[in-house]
Amino acid sequence: MEKMPAVEAAKALMTEAVAWSVMKWLREKKMVRKTADQANAALDQLNQAVKDRWPDRVRVAYQALIARAAIATVRTQQKPPSELIDPQALLIAKKVKEADDEAYRARMDAEETFDEAEKKLSTALAREGCRKAIHSWELHEKAIRKAEALIPPR
Repeated sequence: MEKMPAVEAAKALMTEAVAWSVMKWLREKKMVRKTADQANAALDQLNQAVKDRWPDRVRVAYQALIARAAIATVRTQQKPPSELIDPQALLIAKKVKEADDEAYRARMDAEETFDEAEKKLSTALAREGCRKAIHSWELHEKAIRKAEALIPPR
């Protein structure tokens, strides 16, 4: 996976922002959020592009895992037809889904930290949000690398 300019710019900004004063945070918080959103969007787009290149059996297995998670959330008794899913592909897809889920949880944690920092006007929380955002992007990149490994060679 090659480095993405939007993500690298966001990481650089967040690294710099850890040392900002309260006044600098107040002036720059919208730009920080916008930059973070652009990094997240770039990673989401790359993630989808990678998964679009997966073999059908892996794509079907991954979608089944997503469906199972949605069904578990709704707490219904229905289950997707697992007899149509390749068990090997399911195991492979499960590892990528776990990495995706970890990255998503880290992203939500960073966003919640930024929200709390904004409510409390806390530079300490904003700094923590920066560190969490960088960590979430690293996890997302790691998940994308796992997903890329499933693309068959041409």
